Amino acid sequence: MQTLAVDIAATFIDDAAALVTGFGQALLRVAMAPINRIANACDVAGVLAERRATFRMWRASRARARQEGRRFGLLRRLSPFRHLAHLT
Repeated sequence: MQTLAVDIAATFIDDAAALVTGFGQALLRVAMAPINRIANACDVAGVLAERRATFRMWRASRARARQEGRRFGLLRRLSPFRHLAHLT
């Protein structure tokens, strides 16, 4: 069993990493806003909207897999059997 100090330290590190990730995403969104506006103005065929919809579906399936307990770790990504995971 883990001690309380280790549990508190791990929680603090996880929270700090999530905070840095959130700030990084917000900063990136602000920096990329002008480029996104130009890209949306130039998208006549609707390719960007289709790509966003596909990405949302992929992200939802990944979240569903995480809820089921399957993780997308580095070892799973490098495994030669990663495409057979749905058979288990």
